[in-house]
Amino acid sequence: MAQQDKKLVEAITPMDEDFAQWYTDIVKKAELIDYSSVRGCCVLRPYSYAIWENMQKILDGMFKETGHQNVYMPMFIPESLLQKEKDHVEGFAPEVAWVTEGGGKKLEERLCVRPTSETLFCEHYKNIVHSYRDLPKLYNQWCSVVRWEKTTRPFLRTMEFLWQEGHTIHETSEEAVAETERMLNVYARFYEEFLAIPVLKGRKTEKEKFAGAVATYCIEAMMHDGKALQAGTSHYFGDGFAHAFDIQFQGRDNTPQYPFQTSWGMTTRTIGAIIMTHGDDSGLLLPPAVAPVQVMVIPVAQHKAGVLEEARRVREKIGAVCRADIDESDNSPGWKFAEHEMRGVPLRLELGPRDIEKGQCVLVRRDTREKAIVPLDALETEIPRLLGAIHDEMFRRAKENRERRTFEARTLEELIRLAETESGYIKAMWCGDTACEEALKEKAGVTSRCIPFEQEHLCDTCVCCGKPAKHLVYWGKAY
Repeated sequence: MAQQDKKLVEAITPMDEDFAQWYTDIVKKAELIDYSSVRGCCVLRPYSYAIWENMQKILDGMFKETGHQNVYMPMFIPESLLQKEKDHVEGFAPEVAWVTEGGGKKLEERLCVRPTSETLFCEHYKNIVHSYRDLPKLYNQWCSVVRWEKTTRPFLRTMEFLWQEGHTIHETSEEAVAETERMLNVYARFYEEFLAIPVLKGRKTEKEKFAGAVATYCIEAMMHDGKALQAGTSHYFGDGFAHAFDIQFQGRDNTPQYPFQTSWGMTTRTIGAIIMTHGDDSGLLLPPAVAPVQVMVIPVAQHKAGVLEEARRVREKIGAVCRADIDESDNSPGWKFAEHEMRGVPLRLELGPRDIEKGQCVLVRRDTREKAIVPLDALETEIPRLLGAIHDEMFRRAKENRERRTFEARTLEELIRLAETESGYIKAMWCGDTACEEALKEKAGVTSRCIPFEQEHLCDTCVCCGKPAKHLVYWGKAY
């Protein structure tokens, strides 16, 4: 079959018909992943890895601007080391993968394949922190981790995934708390200013906080279908890990003291967030800041003399202001339009013989499909303007979806009804009792997403038990 006779792009299941299948169709047809022979482990294909690289570059720059340095820890953790922090190991026990044999011989001590690296950092801190002059240590690590998940889905929940994990250690609790909050704000800024995804900032309940943490802060994002996604977390550990690992330093008063620690992380699940926040029935819609290709040049009637040459010249010219590529394949222009729309390229640049004669081209936005005729000599200013406008429109749509799907409940009956008939966040007052939190999960199928920093007062009583309320909480169903 000739290239030009192919179907334009195979159909993607409409999201309103089957959201889960729509998501699977996109990750496969946009060539983001391939399934491997190991359950729950995926191949990140070049397109998705390029998205991750762009995210990594932005985040890494933000981390370094705030004084953090990159390090790398081993991927194996001796069982005796993992066992030192009781709450931490109990929290991760069901997800841990163990190595019991190496080089054909049974190991004297089991090795854990890291699910996270707190214990490794603690071991290292004990060796290098001796005085208050050695503090703080502001570290970050880019690596993969393994968590033995029962149910998996590409990007959202896989047994191995890529992430960054920040780990810091401080002289005082005040410094550590400030660091925990600062890094949460970095994540929120990254999501909103680079991914065009609005987020809620808040604190997790005791039931939902990270194993071993004193407090866990989070950003929560809402997907197109109204479900929540935990988008990033930042944890304050107090001095609990320091006591467990006997990390001490000589204080300013020459007495031995225990330091205070934090950790914070963001993963490749962020790619899933992009898909489920911005995608539509035609496929991906990538935020310009992280799109591998921001502008795709499509030569029209490229068989005619001079068209390809001019298209290449334009691509090279605009490469100074954006990530540009050109599709020189012998597929029809219609096929190319549909293909790159499905892959979420923010801008398409069409250039044919008549355009060349007039010294112009056609720019088409992926988000609105609006077309604009632009002089070739204006591209270097018009493309950055349009990319900025696309980001703003994507953010507006995502925020409008969140606002439209945010509800209030003052009684248990009202919350249960909303959980059954609507999809989104439900704001309701809570007494702070874990028993009520568990009851809401059992009766309404919702979990606490966060206790927002920006509190509201809907009423005086807990939505579950009727006792005096302590907090407003966002409740919802989540990925």
